[in-house]
Amino acid sequence: MRQARIERKTKETQIDLELALDGRGASEVDTGIGFLDHMLTLLAGHGLFDLSVQARGDLHIDEHHTAEDVCICLGRAFDQALGDRGGIVRTAHAYVPMDETLARVVVDLGGRPYCVFDAEFNTPQLGQLSTDLLFHLFESIAIHGRMNLHAAVLYGRNDHHKAEGLFKALARALDAATRLEDRRTGVPSTKGTLTA
Repeated sequence: MRQARIERKTKETQIDLELALDGRGASEVDTGIGFLDHMLTLLAGHGLFDLSVQARGDLHIDEHHTAEDVCICLGRAFDQALGDRGGIVRTAHAYVPMDETLARVVVDLGGRPYCVFDAEFNTPQLGQLSTDLLFHLFESIAIHGRMNLHAAVLYGRNDHHKAEGLFKALARALDAATRLEDRRTGVPSTKGTLTA
């Protein structure tokens, strides 16, 4: 069973996150940040991952610690659920249109964490989530998921559509990259090992 449960407790946040890679897109997400809940629900639904997130954080300060720590936990959950990554497809990409916006995400689950994020936003916030946090959220998923992640908004006007397109594209790319390849035995590397 390719599943993971991650708990994180600090003076800033308390998070309980469960992830099943081979799910049906079911989600139960409550972070206290409405827009983040929306994005994680999209991630589960479009990636066909089962995802449960219960988070409490110092939202009286701002949303940064809670959003960041949730994405740290999400990255760790992907890493844990993938195990030694044997048999997976490993690399994948997805393009997602969202009305006037086109988003692209490319991932490599080869164990080398890196994030490139190319998107510009016109508004400071989407609901309670600062748009300047979006790069950091993708970066946190990439680093703690030990994945190479390139995300870009190729064009668009509406910031909600841009963020939604990115999360849907991330979901689709991760769904494709985490799938098991029947023809593959062992880890997907000609070196015979996946290292950071």
